[in-house]
Amino acid sequence: MFDNVCKFLAENFSADISTWLLGESIELTELSPSELSLEPIRADALILQQSEQVVLHIEFQTEPRPDIPFRMADYRLRVYRRFPQKRMQQVVIYLQPSRSQRVQQNVFVLERTRHEFDVIRLWEQPTEIFLQSPGLMPFAVLSQTSDRLETLQQVAQAISQFSDLRLQSNITASTAILAGLLLEKALIHRILRRDLMQESIIYQDILQTGELSLILRQLNRRVGTVPQEVQLQIQALPLVQLEALGEALLDFSSISDLIHWLQQQPTD
Repeated sequence: MFDNVCKFLAENFSADISTWLLGESIELTELSPSELSLEPIRADALILQQSEQVVLHIEFQTEPRPDIPFRMADYRLRVYRRFPQKRMQQVVIYLQPSRSQRVQQNVFVLERTRHEFDVIRLWEQPTEIFLQSPGLMPFAVLSQTSDRLETLQQVAQAISQFSDLRLQSNITASTAILAGLLLEKALIHRILRRDLMQESIIYQDILQTGELSLILRQLNRRVGTVPQEVQLQIQALPLVQLEALGEALLDFSSISDLIHWLQQQPTD
C-alpha cells in the first residue's frame, strides 16, 4: 500500500520529486525495469524515471532490507549498460524511524568493487521542505517534526487552498495513507476530509486491489482454483462490479457459476 502511494507521487509529481532529490525541476518519465536486463528484477518499492540527461532511481522503504546495497549497485550497472551517456542519481528513502544500522548504509562493497548511493531518513529531514509543493506534502508528517498532529493540520490547511478538486483528493488520500505509518487512523480522519480521500485515484486503486485480493481468496475456497484467464476477467472489473461479485459468489457452487455470472456483466 505504501509503495503504491510513493509510486503514485513520483509518477504524477515528478517535477516536485526531482526538485527535492536532484535540486532542479525536471519532468521525468517512467523507465521500465524490463528495458535494463533480460532477467527479471524484483520491482516492488522500485521507482525508475528518466529524462534525456539523467536517470533517477528511488527505493522507498518502510523497513531496511539487507539486499538494498546490492540492488543499488546492480541497477547502476544495468542503467550504465543501457544508457552509458546518462548520469544517475540513486536514493533510498526510509519512511519510518528505525534503530537498525542498515538505514545508515550507503555503500555496497565486494572485494575491490565499491558503489555509493544516497540515503534519506525522512525523520531527519526538515519539515519545511515538504510544505512547499503538493507532491511532497504527504511526506511532511514523517519528517523531523516535534508535533505530527500539528504538521498534519498544516498540510490539511495547505490542501484546502488548492483550487483543483482532483489535486485536493489525491494529496489528501496520499497524506492519510502515509500518516498511517505513525498516527492512529481516528486522529487522521479527524483532521483530513474522508470524502476527499474516497474520491482520489490512489484511494480507489488501493481499495480495488484489496477487494480483488479478498474476492480471489474467497473464490478459491468456494469453487476451487480459478483459471488464469478467468482471473484476468475478474481483474478487469471496475470496483462496483467487484463489490457485486463479492456478494454473488456466496451463491456459487462451481466454476461454471462464476463464468456464467461474468458473462452476464455489461461491458463498455
